[in-house]
Amino acid sequence: MPRPVTDAFFHQDGDWLVASELTRGPWDPGSQHAGPPSALVARAIERVGEPDGLQVGRITLEIMRPVPIGRLRTEARIVRPGRSVELIEATLSDDEGVLIRALAWRIRTRAVELDPPPPAEDPPPGPAEGKEEPFFDTGQDVGYHTAMDYKFIHGAFVEPGPAMVWMRMRQPLVAGEETTPLQRVLVAGDSGNGVSAALDPLRYLFINTDLSVHLLRMPEGEWVCLDARTFPEPNGVGLADTALYDERGRIGRAAQTLLVRAR
Repeated sequence: MPRPVTDAFFHQDGDWLVASELTRGPWDPGSQHAGPPSALVARAIERVGEPDGLQVGRITLEIMRPVPIGRLRTEARIVRPGRSVELIEATLSDDEGVLIRALAWRIRTRAVELDPPPPAEDPPPGPAEGKEEPFFDTGQDVGYHTAMDYKFIHGAFVEPGPAMVWMRMRQPLVAGEETTPLQRVLVAGDSGNGVSAALDPLRYLFINTDLSVHLLRMPEGEWVCLDARTFPEPNGVGLADTALYDERGRIGRAAQTLLVRAR
């Protein structure tokens, strides 16, 4: 099946969403980075029920198997309705079955006067203060690594250790649609283990089996900042822990369970 031109991560084709090569991840040339398909799941969650006045406070995605660069479909339903909070279940599938399962809590927003007010927290240095760093060699000319802008405050793809990086999508998630703030967070938030790699990616795999994102509020603007640390263990299990910011300050946190293996 011919793939669409790379002016968006996905193109709508009836009930299907067809992935472009911009979704390609670093581990397998035929599989997607988990960020774009996670954002597709978030898109389905945003569209179910009556979302006005509701905000996703937490979304957890279980990655059942690698997501191929191909035709996908999403489904979502409210499994626990409520006036103040509701729980939504969503899936991403291909012709062979479910690829990602997700649960998300949506919370009704309401102005609350807090006493005492929350302590002020300075935002990190902005993207204008960051610098571009080369991506490690994936063997592919087009992929997720070419679909995003990166501005590192500290750290780099090819330097093991913690990193702080601003990320911005260069193309829309779905062609012809405006990308929402939640979708922007999910596209970037799955990169915590990649930007803060504690191991050489040419010698080791550290693939996440899940992604959980907790959000205080939706990001403002196109840039999302990841302040990430990765913790691998010699038992083959790891954790990526990522604080999330926009240019106004903290917006939430992301966590990933990692499968760690030698290549």
